[in-house]
Amino acid sequence: MEEEIKNSILKLEIELQKPDVRKSKDQLDEIISDDLKEIGSKGEFYTKKDALINLPNSPEIKFVMTDFKIDILTPELVQTFFNTEKTLVVTGEKSYSARSSIWKNENGKWKLLFHQGTPRKPSIGE
Repeated sequence: MEEEIKNSILKLEIELQKPDVRKSKDQLDEIISDDLKEIGSKGEFYTKKDALINLPNSPEIKFVMTDFKIDILTPELVQTFFNTEKTLVVTGEKSYSARSSIWKNENGKWKLLFHQGTPRKPSIGE
């Protein structure tokens, strides 16, 4: 059961990093909880409404995710931890962050309930 949950959540985290998903309000609406709270990498606070406006209009980003871990808090609530290297496709500019998400099982579907990205320095080799 734990491995099944981990695989489901990992797949959803990867989906949220894909350019076509980030540009689609319908796909984002399916993945994000109506109760989403997000703290951006610069300390900004966002809701689902903000995400549905901002993500489809943001520049294309290539993500590389590493060190994915998951904690099952309850059968209906899990928290992820991972690092990302983000590259702005237009400029090639890279940034690095430590990220955490909380996912809630809402009526049999995992939905993103909380997310935070914190800037970090690149690891050796990044």
